[in-house]
Amino acid sequence: MAPQTHSETAEYAADAAHSGAEGAFPPFDPTYFASQIFWLAITFGVLYFLLSRWVLPRIGGAIEERRDRIADDLDAASQMKSQADDAVKQYERSLADARARAQSVGAEAKADADASISEEMSRVDAELQAEQDEAEARIGELRQKALGELDTIAATTAVAVAQHLAGLDVTDDEARKVLAGAKE
Repeated sequence: MAPQTHSETAEYAADAAHSGAEGAFPPFDPTYFASQIFWLAITFGVLYFLLSRWVLPRIGGAIEERRDRIADDLDAASQMKSQADDAVKQYERSLADARARAQSVGAEAKADADASISEEMSRVDAELQAEQDEAEARIGELRQKALGELDTIAATTAVAVAQHLAGLDVTDDEARKVLAGAKE
């Protein structure tokens, strides 16, 4: 086909417009209605048959399978929730038991410590009382010894004073006799 010029193209377009103006748009032309309705019925029947026998059962099966899977998942989730609740209750129970044991162990340890401290205090008090009794006994002995030597010291002092102040020559025995008479 040879290339067309601008004028030939315009002529072709004008002829097409003129010939189209004579007839209606083919789908709206009443001469084609019967064949169009026939093919519409056949196409609808084939599509209905394919959808009802092949497509829709597959979609229904997928929906049913999904519904079953969701129900199974919900059942599994409720079982897991109940197991988790049981585990939490068991954990809280064991935690309470552990706290009670810890308190009893603490109370027992405190009682043991108090008993140990009381025992140690009693032992230390007994040792201190024994040392105090021993010290009082030594003090008593020293006092008796000092009181026993008091006469000797007084006599020696009296002899020294008499010799030094009065220039007297006094013996220890004489000074003791004088002191013994002064006590009575």
